[in-house]
Amino acid sequence: MINAKLAAQSHVNHQTVVKLTEQVAFGGEEVIIIGGPCAVESLEQMEKVAEKLSAAPIQALRGGVYKPRTSPYAFQGMGEEGLAILTRVRSRYNMPIVTEVMSISQIEVVAAHVDMLQVGSRNMQNFDLLKALGQAGKPILLKRGLAATIEEFVMAAEYILSHGNPDVVLCERGIRSFDNYTRNVLDLGAVAALKQITHLPVIVDPSHAVGKRELIAPMAKAAVACGADGLIIECHPEPEKSVSDARQALSLEDMVNLVDSLKPVAAAVGRNISEAMGVGFKPAPIYCAA
Repeated sequence: MINAKLAAQSHVNHQTVVKLTEQVAFGGEEVIIIGGPCAVESLEQMEKVAEKLSAAPIQALRGGVYKPRTSPYAFQGMGEEGLAILTRVRSRYNMPIVTEVMSISQIEVVAAHVDMLQVGSRNMQNFDLLKALGQAGKPILLKRGLAATIEEFVMAAEYILSHGNPDVVLCERGIRSFDNYTRNVLDLGAVAALKQITHLPVIVDPSHAVGKRELIAPMAKAAVACGADGLIIECHPEPEKSVSDARQALSLEDMVNLVDSLKPVAAAVGRNISEAMGVGFKPAPIYCAA
């Protein structure tokens, strides 16, 4: 039994709904789709992404501006310049933004520009960061660690909840294995278990799990079939030219086609994927630092 006083499900119908905006909420009947590149590279890139995805049933954009990379010589992200790009694209295309925060010092500036703060797998047990995010005032997307047990994952969420933030969404993104054919092993059993253990919404990142674009579609369908509340998928205007994780990025056309193919799967398990939100969507105002 996991001793998670706040994250634990108290009864079978105990399900938290985490609102990203008034129109976009995790944990309801709709399967929420987040799409976008691994890293923000330019305004032109993000406008191409947003223009294509905003016309499809994709409810939010992702794009990293602070990038934790295995090599210190790899592209680390555009930082505050990237945040300015996200803010501009968010305003123009009326799509909420999800991006990663890596340290306590980044929380305030990132929260001023985006709708949801992501904790990457490498920071899942950065307990000081988790405590600080408990007071961030924004929904948190918490990714499972590279080799974290389900209990460790749930207790990481408990840190955020216990410090005052009830809006936590869990993300299964694959765990390490001896087999390197896929980047990681997508643990869909954990998704089903988390839906029983906790009341928190659970989404799946098939991109980081499999690491190969041709494997993403079947795993995305499997994730929806097993009860995931949403997906976060990498896509890029020119996948082969992506500055990070190029091998797993879908083209924008393939991204739109994938989401269309998920609709019958969602319907089969009593869920749905909405149509494009269009101009009726009005994001909450966000302060933009000068």
